[in-house]
Amino acid sequence: MGPTASGKTDLALFLSEQLPCDLISVDSALVYRGMDIGTAKPSADILTRFPHHLVDIRDPSEAYSAAQFCSDAHALIQKIHAAGRIPLFVGGTGLYFRSLQQGLSDLPSANPEVRAELAAEASALGWEKMHQKLAKIDPIAAQRIHPNDPQRIQRALEVHAISGMNMSEWFAQSQASAWQYPTIKIIISPAEREVLHSRIATRFHAMLEQGFIEEVQGLYARADLNLSLPSMRAVGYRQVYLYLAGELPFSQVAEQGIIATRQLAKRQLTWLRAEKEAEWFDSQQADLAANVLKYLVHDPILSATLALNPTESSHTANNNLKNRNTENHHE
Repeated sequence: MGPTASGKTDLALFLSEQLPCDLISVDSALVYRGMDIGTAKPSADILTRFPHHLVDIRDPSEAYSAAQFCSDAHALIQKIHAAGRIPLFVGGTGLYFRSLQQGLSDLPSANPEVRAELAAEASALGWEKMHQKLAKIDPIAAQRIHPNDPQRIQRALEVHAISGMNMSEWFAQSQASAWQYPTIKIIISPAEREVLHSRIATRFHAMLEQGFIEEVQGLYARADLNLSLPSMRAVGYRQVYLYLAGELPFSQVAEQGIIATRQLAKRQLTWLRAEKEAEWFDSQQADLAANVLKYLVHDPILSATLALNPTESSHTANNNLKNRNTENHHE
């Protein structure tokens, strides 16, 4: 786990070479086909050499919920275990990680009439005011949900309108699903916030040079895609979409995209700090790969099942990861 641009994917690729692991993506944007540059999706060559589950499984016109992720993930865990291998989850979507471990509450079903009323209210007041309304009803959810996320704001308000209970209360009283698997949690992030901000800015400018605008142009041209869909509201895609729609000057695309990505990283770090029994590593340390591998192979969960020489693996870890970093710039 880790915030965006922290180096998760490169580390996961290395670990999948050293350990009998199959990779499972935990990223709400990587599920979409045709959204490659702006999501920092691993290249086709990397995906061929290191297959990732739950990448390119949805069209951008389709939604993909935390519940769907949990269902898919549980099925994959069974399949990977049956093959005698270990699932390695990698990504930054905190809601997916949390839902997988703690389960999902049985929230009230959607109510079209209530949704229509909320949509009309939002049309009159704006989603920022709706977010302020949510903050009074459910401050915990409002802190977690971004003011520019109308879908989740509407759902949170809808749950309260239907049941009289806010979403946080529903989650608090829900029973966690039976997560019976021994689990090792690794979190990587730069120790200094300025380092993460610099990596975010560098990567966003690189995306623009790689053809990010042209990628979104193809999506913008589709009549079935608009900013009401989760795919088009993804960080970066929203800003370029607004530029193509004439609502944002080109001179502000990079600035606004970088700001939005920083805000995403801040929210991700808030999720990550709440993770229990997780081991944190500074993603900038020179021997990151060696240290993570050493930690893993000495963990009781893995030590009984892995026939791996930790000394040799630790010796080669850092060099392998550095070599791969020269080939890929996706994470």
